[in-house]
Amino acid sequence: MNVISANDSVAFNVAMGGADSLDSISGKTIPRLLLVDDEPVLLRSLCALLESREYQLVTASCGAEAMEYLSKRQFDLALLDLRLPDFSGHEIMDFIKAKSIDVKVIVLSGDSGIEAAIGALKRGAYGYMRKPYAREELLATIDNALQQRRLEQENRSIAWQLECSEKLYRYLVDSSPDIIYTLNQAGQFTFVNDCVEQLLGFAPAELIGKHFSVLVHDEDLERARYVFHERRVGDRASRNVELRLKSLHDNDQERTFDNTLMTISFNSMGMYSLGNEANKREFFGTYGVARDITDRKRAEELISYQAYHDILTELPNRVLFKDRLGLAVIQAKRNEAELAVMFVDLDRFKLVNDTLGHVIGDALLQQAASRLKECLRRGDTLARIGGDEFTVVLPELRDRKDAAIIADKFYASFCTPFILDGNEVFISASIGIAVYPDDGQSIDELLRHADIAMYHVKAQGKNGYSFYDDSMLDVSYQKIALEQSLRRALEQDELEMYYQPQVDSLSGAVVGAEALMRWNHPERGLLTAGEFLPFAEENGLMTPISDWMLGALCRDLLQCNQCNSSMEPFRLSLNISPHYLDRHDFFDKIHGMFAHYAIDPVQIEVEITENVCIRNLQHAIDQLNKLCQLGVSIAIDDFGTGYSSLSYLHRFPVHTIKIDQSFVREIKSENGHFPVILAMISIARGLGLKIVAEGVETVIQARYLEQSGCTTMQGYFYHRPLPLGKFMELLNQKQAISA
Repeated sequence: MNVISANDSVAFNVAMGGADSLDSISGKTIPRLLLVDDEPVLLRSLCALLESREYQLVTASCGAEAMEYLSKRQFDLALLDLRLPDFSGHEIMDFIKAKSIDVKVIVLSGDSGIEAAIGALKRGAYGYMRKPYAREELLATIDNALQQRRLEQENRSIAWQLECSEKLYRYLVDSSPDIIYTLNQAGQFTFVNDCVEQLLGFAPAELIGKHFSVLVHDEDLERARYVFHERRVGDRASRNVELRLKSLHDNDQERTFDNTLMTISFNSMGMYSLGNEANKREFFGTYGVARDITDRKRAEELISYQAYHDILTELPNRVLFKDRLGLAVIQAKRNEAELAVMFVDLDRFKLVNDTLGHVIGDALLQQAASRLKECLRRGDTLARIGGDEFTVVLPELRDRKDAAIIADKFYASFCTPFILDGNEVFISASIGIAVYPDDGQSIDELLRHADIAMYHVKAQGKNGYSFYDDSMLDVSYQKIALEQSLRRALEQDELEMYYQPQVDSLSGAVVGAEALMRWNHPERGLLTAGEFLPFAEENGLMTPISDWMLGALCRDLLQCNQCNSSMEPFRLSLNISPHYLDRHDFFDKIHGMFAHYAIDPVQIEVEITENVCIRNLQHAIDQLNKLCQLGVSIAIDDFGTGYSSLSYLHRFPVHTIKIDQSFVREIKSENGHFPVILAMISIARGLGLKIVAEGVETVIQARYLEQSGCTTMQGYFYHRPLPLGKFMELLNQKQAISA
């Protein structure tokens, strides 16, 4: 027990350091008592009485000292004498009340009058005891007073925690991005948080007492009743029910509407209280949380749209088209009617795309789709299934003429030029038509036959339409058989390189040769490259064929060099497909092949057509520059027949120009005037390039070219393409003559 008096200054200063006294060992709070009495004997007696208890005791002998203590320190209990020399006990209690000092008071008084006791109790005294008092009674009263104080402090702490918890809950509820609400049994709002104003524009106070139907879209009212009248709890309660709610403003704030709909996902459960009877619960309303999923629904709709539509043209894609075609077939079967499926492929689109770029190509597809759509009836479906391919389903045909009418409209719509980035572009379309049920009764069958009919139109020169016929299927099978045979030709070594010599007309010497591919077909005999390479290009076989051709050329050149090492060096020319040049590993393959066969790149000339120059200009320049650094020379084949540009001749590392045989064929007289050939020869001279004439077949052509300044020629007048053995014999003969 610690006893502090006014004369004990050291103890007083230490005790003044805090409101509560803690036991240094147990850490528990020790009650602090203030003992006030002007009789020293009574004060010591009181201290002696309490010394056995774990109290911290502070004594005061007058009212002023007691007030000073109460002003500066926190006490749990004051034992107060009413009669003091300066202030009465009642005045001290008034002081306590005026200062809102939290302390329990027990009055110890020798006054026997009832007025003193009444005055003390009116001022809030916990107890009033007359002197002399019984020891046990005083201790019991002190214990009770301290116990009541502890209970009051605990109650205040609990109340404060509840208040904080309520404030936190209110903050969380009002700050929630979801609408949180409660309804009574009648479906009227009894609470709704502030989020409702942010999302829907309604102030919470406006909705209190209103029925939930004021917010729900009329079409969703029936479903809303299950949500807003939910009586179930736990796992059986409503989860993720979607409703549309009315709003006073547009959530995107682009425009303001009187009534805007918003999709909300609801979770709700019943609320119950205990009834009068034990264990009986009484339903008194619904608690719910409503989450705004408008953005999610829009995203889902966008994803769903994109899954079934072509993004570029916004037409149905293959998946949606086949679904609609399936429904149309079912309807046609039920009504015993006809329908038509059309396969539309744009002619020359690839050329436009490669020439003007993919951005212009996309614009062309969009314009073409728009024109096709304008030609259709209301119930028809137009779809883009990829690239420049479109499909159409025409339900409820009266006869085949209806499909022909639509095809004619397509043809007429493409007669007007397309305006693309200031350029007039003309394209046409090849259209194949299959009619249900004669040309097929399933979706895949109709599409396949329409596709076959479309390719038949392309084979006939494009720009038209054709109905499917069974005879077309035989041609299609022949193409498939040809593709299979060509793949086998690579595996079974049926391909062979032929070489057409290039001759110096002045000396008769063979200065080089153009490598030409031949196919030793087991049934059709020897096929020229023109008979199978276009088909190979359509079916993605140019890369393996080009790989084979490059390897065969290197092997043949190595064999020529080994058989006659004294032979004058000559150059072999190799035609490179634009697809092959576009490959990222083009240079690495050629370089690797030269190294593998120990071929001197100076003996190789790569021939490219002018169309290569417009596919990917910078890529082509980079690839050809790398070849030139190895020593390979570059020739432009068929010069003058494509997209000739003198600027390309300046930018590309070109060494040779080859005059196309179509210009040579026009030479009918030695004394004639053929300005195109003369211009090409002048260009070559001016740029310091070699020039080779192709397709020289007559002495008149040879003499005219020689007189005009072109002395290197190839053609039947000199030599036909020769297999490797014959070509090597020719080289040996020329070598012997020159020796």
